[in-house]
Amino acid sequence: MDLKGMVALVTGGNGGLGQRICHALAQEGAHVAVMYARSREQAETVAAELTSRYQINARTFACDITDAAAVDRLVGEVTQAFGRLDILINDAAYNLAIPFGDLDSLSMEVWNRIMATNLTGPMQLIKAVAPVMKAQGQGRIINIASVAGLSPTGSSIAYAVSKAGLIHLTRCMAVALAPETLVNCVAPGLLDGTRATANLRPEQVERSASASLLKKPADKDDCADMVVAMCRTETMTGQTVVIDSGRVFH
Repeated sequence: MDLKGMVALVTGGNGGLGQRICHALAQEGAHVAVMYARSREQAETVAAELTSRYQINARTFACDITDAAAVDRLVGEVTQAFGRLDILINDAAYNLAIPFGDLDSLSMEVWNRIMATNLTGPMQLIKAVAPVMKAQGQGRIINIASVAGLSPTGSSIAYAVSKAGLIHLTRCMAVALAPETLVNCVAPGLLDGTRATANLRPEQVERSASASLLKKPADKDDCADMVVAMCRTETMTGQTVVIDSGRVFH
């Protein structure tokens, strides 16, 4: 799919990886809807930079993706503002670092919030954009998961399980939305300069980087470039690509 003139909705577009994804899509000529939950000023800065640097149309939209009604309104607002919606990037996520053995700290309140944001939220967004993409005859959905969804590791059990669910949701939605809409997933490893990494314990960050074959964190631009490739593809769907400097093989 040629991305020039396409419209992409990027949830968490004001975050560390989200910003890179927005820039990578805009560089290809796509218009970008930068969705944020709370950081309006940061999101507006991102949109302004996209507009001035790439001469595309970028706008900001606030949404709590755990609220189904708010998600429906968001998709309606984006579609009305841009006239179409071709790409959904599910990048927004929530995490709280809790050692696997500390089950007492993994309260159901924490579990439910992580699941609502990382798994139910993307599901609601996919359901909301699916009819729009089907009517247009084409669409691309890219989920941002994590290597924690492929092995029992990571910052918390809830986070790992939510990302495992997102990876399988990718497969299931690829079946449900074919042939018009292609659904794929990127599973990054440790990334510098993201909110998720900022929530990790320093020793966990160091251990993750040193355990990789390349002895360094994964690169956000590599992840963003893979998102672009998944948007452009015509024959890949239901797949998860790991970018983690060589830690998890699947």
